[in-house]
Amino acid sequence: MTPELMIRACTFYTGRLLKTHFHTWREIAIPPTNEDELLAEKMEAAIVYANFRLKKHVLHHWHSYVKNRKEQLRDALLRIQKMFHCYKMIVTLNKWRDRARHKFKKREDELMLKHELQLQKFSKLKFKTSSKEEYFFPEQFVSEGFLVGGTPEFDISQLPKRAILQIFSYLSLRDLVICGQVNRSWLLMTQMGSLWNGIDFSAVKNIITDKYIVSILQRWRLNVLRLNFRGCVLRLKTLRSVSFCKNLQELNVSDCPTLTDESMRYISESCPGVLYLNLSNTIITNRTMRLLPRYFYNLQNLSLAYCRKFTDKGLQYLNLGNGCHKLIYLDLSGCTQISVQGFRNIANSCSGIMHLTINDMPTLTDNCVKALVEKCHRISSVVLIGAPHISDSAFKALSGCDIKKIRFEGNKRITDACFKLIDKSYPNISHIYMVDCKGITDGSLKSLSPLKHLTVLNLANCVRIGDTGLKQFLDGPASTKIRELNLSNCIHLGDASMAKLSERCYNLNYLNLRNCEHLTDLGVEFIANIFSLVSVDLSGTDISNEGLMTLSRHRKLKELSVSECDKITDFGIQITDSAMEMLSAKCHYLHILDVSGCILLTDQMLENLEMGCRQLRILKMQYCRLISKEAAIRMSSIVQHQEYSASNPPLWFGYDSEGKSLREKQNTSLKNSELTAKESTYNNEEEAV
Repeated sequence: MTPELMIRACTFYTGRLLKTHFHTWREIAIPPTNEDELLAEKMEAAIVYANFRLKKHVLHHWHSYVKNRKEQLRDALLRIQKMFHCYKMIVTLNKWRDRARHKFKKREDELMLKHELQLQKFSKLKFKTSSKEEYFFPEQFVSEGFLVGGTPEFDISQLPKRAILQIFSYLSLRDLVICGQVNRSWLLMTQMGSLWNGIDFSAVKNIITDKYIVSILQRWRLNVLRLNFRGCVLRLKTLRSVSFCKNLQELNVSDCPTLTDESMRYISESCPGVLYLNLSNTIITNRTMRLLPRYFYNLQNLSLAYCRKFTDKGLQYLNLGNGCHKLIYLDLSGCTQISVQGFRNIANSCSGIMHLTINDMPTLTDNCVKALVEKCHRISSVVLIGAPHISDSAFKALSGCDIKKIRFEGNKRITDACFKLIDKSYPNISHIYMVDCKGITDGSLKSLSPLKHLTVLNLANCVRIGDTGLKQFLDGPASTKIRELNLSNCIHLGDASMAKLSERCYNLNYLNLRNCEHLTDLGVEFIANIFSLVSVDLSGTDISNEGLMTLSRHRKLKELSVSECDKITDFGIQITDSAMEMLSAKCHYLHILDVSGCILLTDQMLENLEMGCRQLRILKMQYCRLISKEAAIRMSSIVQHQEYSASNPPLWFGYDSEGKSLREKQNTSLKNSELTAKESTYNNEEEAV
């Protein structure tokens, strides 16, 4: 026992004793508490807490009720304001329509007065020229002193060589050979070497023989630069004769069923300067693919469309020898045998591709496009028609290229997300063709509005596009540069966006709104204010004769289609000699005119056209019975192409040779037959009585 342990033991004992005595003293000194009072206090506290919870619950319900009531009152107020605004707009539009109709009638009267003055001026001019006998008929072009033996004394060989080449360059191979048989001077003209730089055998493939082809190639082998054998069925010996043309630059052997790897070997070994090669729809194999990089090392344009005999390994051969590193255009349409590895082989061999066409290829996927663009960063034009498995991921993969032209058709996986990528990744794009893409909505047009270089936009059959999206597109800088706009079958489009279209698209040349059934005459008034328009298609719309009259004032319009417009009646398209006289006085630059079925026209119409429309090239006059055959023959020597017949119009025209409606005649005949039947019945009854 140490002192420290003794001290600790005493301390512990003293503490225990003190604690025991303290508890005993506390029990004696402090009286016991009353349990009933403690329970009562707890109950009061519980009651207070329960009342608080109840008040909180009631307040919460009251707050929700007040909030819903305020929202209902706010919605009611908004509806009232909207109704008031609509009523105000209706009143404003009614006043504007009345004023516009008044101005339109005034402007129409002024225009008719102007037309009458011009018509009078034209009639006076025609009277003066007729009195002086200055009609420009073919028989009056040649004077009596200019004729020797009934034929003009003129030799075309006296023209400058450049003019002769320009004239004969428009002739086909068959016509060129026929011209060489006229006389010796014509033969010498057809033997100019420049005329044989390009030979098109496809136009005469059904009549020309292999022997003649070999003869031509042997004779003009040093001059030939371009050969076209498309669809020609040739023997191996004939195809070998192509090797005579050492300077050949362009060769088209597409659709040639007899083209083989052996014939391509002869051609490739002798024609190393080929820049353009079209092998589409032939039976070439990997052997030909091995020849391309070995001999055609300057090849720039290659078409392998619908060639299904070569494999991915054949595409790997493109990297052999000098390789096809100068290739800028590649067409792989219909080559469904190519896999992702095949596209990777193309990327390794032809990294300089700029224009890519892959149509009718249902096996094409996003991974194929990704494999191709890994090394082909110069792609600027992409055409993917008939590739249903391409999605927005392909657009994301193409973001590394400077795309300027893109064309898709019949794809349901492309959405508005791809157009957001176009806005961010393709700022220099100029042509967009997205036809029959059901996933495109108004949001896509909003994404395209910032594009500053867009000139052609084709969104035909994108049925989810409406006025809202078109307005958002027109608000951006893209609308000022657009030259061609195709929104056919966008059934939600109407008059609401046409005002902004006429205001912003002042450079628009071609507009297609076919089957936009909500477009009316009001929208046509805005379209007529786009003075740069050359062609307009409004077929299947809701326009009437008034809209047609509005378009008739457009000065630059050359092509107008209004088929299937049920509200356009016979009055809107009535054509007589007086109308054609006005046309001749106004449209001096008319090139094509079709008046078939206009049974009221006479020979006077041809005289007016001959005098006023001197640039007329094509004239169609089917079923014009009042136009004489002599006048038609005289007119045929002035225009380049003419169609004429004096027979009665067919039944599907809806009227007869006198202009009477067949339906009305049928109804009249039915009524007459009914009356005749009733009269006969009445007479029989009288006889019986």
